Amino acid sequence: MMIKETYQVTAGDMTAAGDVSARIKRHMKQLGIPASVMRRVAVGTYEAEINLVIHSDGGRIDFAITPEGIDIRVVDVGPGIADIEKAMTEGWSTATNEVRNMGFGAGMGLPNMKRNADEFTIASEVGVGTDIHMLFRI
Repeated sequence: MMIKETYQVTAGDMTAAGDVSARIKRHMKQLGIPASVMRRVAVGTYEAEINLVIHSDGGRIDFAITPEGIDIRVVDVGPGIADIEKAMTEGWSTATNEVRNMGFGAGMGLPNMKRNADEFTIASEVGVGTDIHMLFRI
């Protein structure tokens, strides 16, 4: 079974934040993906989606089911991450006070993505954007 979909995420659109991860979760449920895998994928994609909304100038989430598992790629256009090691530290965030006052920007997004994925890679270039790959084995 090979399924591929791409979802666009708009920067700053807090009203739509979470819609893509919910769509992906519904899709996995229809396909009979085990609940334990769905939960980890949902957490990883939600964190990625929120980061796209808060920190980027927009981007996309590619969702694929392959023989290896659930493959998620997140690509954004934006400021990029100057210090990936620091960004991977729990609690470190560049979120604005406005975003924090809405209950986001706690600095757990990237660590939660890595914690839930079986494989996690991140590459970023300042002034260009960030590319994240997560694989969740079924």
